[in-house]
Amino acid sequence: MAWPFLYFAGDRLSGAELCAARLDGDVVEIGEAYMPADAVETRELRAGSMRERLSPALALTRESAAWVHGALAEAPVRHRVQRLSPRRIHHVFDVRLVYRDVALRVSDVQTIAGIAVTTPEKTLGDLARDLCGGADDAADAIGAMVAWRSDLAASAASALASGPPLHHKRAAIAYLRERAQDEVTR
Repeated sequence: MAWPFLYFAGDRLSGAELCAARLDGDVVEIGEAYMPADAVETRELRAGSMRERLSPALALTRESAAWVHGALAEAPVRHRVQRLSPRRIHHVFDVRLVYRDVALRVSDVQTIAGIAVTTPEKTLGDLARDLCGGADDAADAIGAMVAWRSDLAASAASALASGPPLHHKRAAIAYLRERAQDEVTR
């Protein structure tokens, strides 16, 4: 499918032509593609920019999903992905992807512009679990997601509580409920 607002190197223009157009101010980078400088950046364009990097068996998660949803302004340097299929994937050779080999539930994924992305609730729940597990880099993404949608912390805590057993689940639920309470008192 041709995207009128997305340019990939080697598709309609070469990589050199796209770099020259970027230097001229005609296009700007968006994820793994380029878009016209005067176009509005939407979640569909962000997701669509990943179509050449991701297979249909993978979904964007964590910071990458937060970027697609619009909570983060900049795409992460390495995109976080997780498998969709019940069968294991043996060949994910891409240095720009951080692959997690745990199958996602269908209810935790939505499709945006043909790309599978975890729901905002699943995304925030995973980031909170990462933070409770000691990943310091998740705090900025969590703050951005809560600022993006103030009701998200409460709904993410509920979704996490009703989900399957996961590492750091109880601590993440408590953290998200505390964040939701903080949002209510503001």
